[in-house]
Amino acid sequence: MTAVAGEASDSDTPLRAIFKINLNGKTVSIGTVGQAYQFITNLSSIEWIEFRALHADAVGALQRAAGNAMLTVQATNALRALFVRAKLL
Repeated sequence: MTAVAGEASDSDTPLRAIFKINLNGKTVSIGTVGQAYQFITNLSSIEWIEFRALHADAVGALQRAAGNAMLTVQATNALRALFVRAKLL
């Protein structure tokens, strides 16, 4: 894991929205950069293959937002685009 990835996965920086995703019958609440980063990177890359460009955008946006809270709007928008396209929202 790179320093940036570690920083992103540990970040408590709040997103601009809280995402509630139903996964395997349970609701997962995602409200911080770290929670979002862990959610989209802990799933198998095969699961994101169809959405690889959106996934890459979201990962990059979350990494940038972990280091600069002013970038949480872009990270939130990238996550929303990924989740909507993947029909998770």
